[in-house]
Amino acid sequence: MQAAVTVTPAQIPELLLGLATVRPVFLWGAPGIGKSSLVRKFADSLGLECVSLLGTQLAPEDLIGVPQIRDGRSVFCPPEAIARDEPYCLFLDELNAAGPDVQKAFYSLILDRRIGSYELPAGSIVIGAGNRATDNALARPIASALVNRLTHVHLQASAQDWLVWAGEHGIHPWVTDYLTDRPDHLWSQPPKTEEPFSTPRSWHMLSDALHSFGAELDEQTLKVVAHGTLTPAHAVSFCGYAKIVRHSFGIEAILKGDASWPARLQDRDLLYYLAEAFRGRLLKELPAQKEHVSPALRQHTHRFKSLLVQLAEISVEVAQTVIADDADGRPVLPGWFLIEAARDMPRLVEARR
Repeated sequence: MQAAVTVTPAQIPELLLGLATVRPVFLWGAPGIGKSSLVRKFADSLGLECVSLLGTQLAPEDLIGVPQIRDGRSVFCPPEAIARDEPYCLFLDELNAAGPDVQKAFYSLILDRRIGSYELPAGSIVIGAGNRATDNALARPIASALVNRLTHVHLQASAQDWLVWAGEHGIHPWVTDYLTDRPDHLWSQPPKTEEPFSTPRSWHMLSDALHSFGAELDEQTLKVVAHGTLTPAHAVSFCGYAKIVRHSFGIEAILKGDASWPARLQDRDLLYYLAEAFRGRLLKELPAQKEHVSPALRQHTHRFKSLLVQLAEISVEVAQTVIADDADGRPVLPGWFLIEAARDMPRLVEARR
């Protein structure tokens, strides 16, 4: 299902309060962005127990129950997890990963709030959640009859919301500080190959590992943990950031001339991180038009080009990341600066092409 409009985690409680209390809701979103925890927290805010049913682990009889003979007639007895006397939140997690027969068994429960002769207690709410087929996750098509029984809400990850949550839940300061600087690294599109990728959940996992190892965590172990939880490029960048934290070595020192680009091969992750920070500084300080360059900024521009040359002497590949185009092939840095860079560094600009 495609998202015409998306919402952030901070918007979910109010939306669910207005929607889920009157009609069933289906919450769509990528893996690891917190759908399940948001539903549980919402149920808790209403004082309702949250009963989770995992679509991938259900058979039709788990919902409709098994037949018993009473007074010469068969009666279906709904399962204990569903048949409750007090109102509750029925959370149908990974609903769209369930097989067609299981999805069909949900029809009356979702629309009529009924399984056989059992009816959900007044005040109960029904919320489903699932990943999208575009996330390379287990997801089956939902029949139109089921689609039409639900109100659909599409959730997107929000670094601002997650950092607020992280500050209240003891997330490791390296993680929160890093994502404050690089909020775009909170989440990445799930890859088509089997490899880790960054999500709020995976950053939480990394935080747990950092707390577990403590001050004894060495660089090699950090690399193993970071590459085991994050998108590869994000893992390299985070390891570089960790070196900066440990050694008080940053882009400011390089810009001021108090330090040089790290040239050792074992510091390549640090070099990549510093190059990203350098690119961010260029984007922030260089105006789009050359005529807007002040005399003071002109001096900075000469320093920027000099540092770019020095970086290219260590690694053309890393320097290339500073002047690279965006994902759609459009230049990010101002054209006048790229032209001047081409005069000073023809080899670097050739590599860019």
